[in-house]
Amino acid sequence: MTIIHRAVAITLIACGSLCAAAAQAQNYPTRAIRFIIPQSAGSATDTVARMIGSRLAEKFGQPVVHENRAGAGGIIGVELTAKAAADGYTIAIVSATHSVNPSLRRNLPYDSITDFAPVTMATAQPYVMLAHPSLPAKNVRELVALARMRPGQINYASSGAGTLGHLGFELLKTSASINMVHVPYKGIVPAITDIVGGHVSLLYSTVVSGMPQVNAGKLRALAVSSAKRAQVAPGVPTVAESGFPGYDVSGWYGILAPAKTPADIINRLNTEIVAILRSPAAAERLAADGSEAVGNTPEQFAAHIKSEIAKWGKVVKAAGITAD
Repeated sequence: MTIIHRAVAITLIACGSLCAAAAQAQNYPTRAIRFIIPQSAGSATDTVARMIGSRLAEKFGQPVVHENRAGAGGIIGVELTAKAAADGYTIAIVSATHSVNPSLRRNLPYDSITDFAPVTMATAQPYVMLAHPSLPAKNVRELVALARMRPGQINYASSGAGTLGHLGFELLKTSASINMVHVPYKGIVPAITDIVGGHVSLLYSTVVSGMPQVNAGKLRALAVSSAKRAQVAPGVPTVAESGFPGYDVSGWYGILAPAKTPADIINRLNTEIVAILRSPAAAERLAADGSEAVGNTPEQFAAHIKSEIAKWGKVVKAAGITAD
């Protein structure tokens, strides 16, 4: 075979592969899609996943089978996704915990970056920093000043070690060079009960859970944790506005597929899911939970995951946090 003939053959093979991939994406899907939810039915994760999955089934004309695989802080369901066939027929929803686990848990059965193909970040959810009225601080600046005067004397609650509510305060402690004491609870409900009762001074909660207590005058809202103000609480400033630029602690949900899922299929999933997230119905549904639709590109979501893993890795190491 001459050099020219060899070059032509290689070109034809390459074109054939590209055409086959394009045809695969064009025909996709031809059967049911498995949507893994690494949390129990009825959870916030489950609610977002089912909202997306039901609309996705309508758009594709194929069933989307929701499979709740809870356990080990979501690791069981995420591991199933990592080991599934990379054909576009298995996807999963993950939360911000996906970016915390690499530094919090040893010997994960998957790599949080290389074993997955990001599809899109679906939602973002700010937290509100709540304070009991007995704490003489009306904003973050006053809180920091008070903590510097009383090192180790102010406590804050969380729904558990390693949660974003815990890490958010640890990030503030590092940023402001202050010392406060962590009081972990098993869930957000007992934590809210105790801060309303004055047994703890501070707590990060979702805006939807916390603002009713603020509006009733039982608690004070010092700030929201996200980079920009929350749509459902526009009058509450951000921590970044309060003297700590770059501070951003947001819960999020995103869609992943197994690594090596064909790019054309990832892009098709991205297009359809982003369209769902940007619909008025989805925006209304998410706002009821204090969340906001995102719907970015696979590349942007991949960059966000890497950035979050790096950020929380530093916080976990500095604070010496371990999983319960």
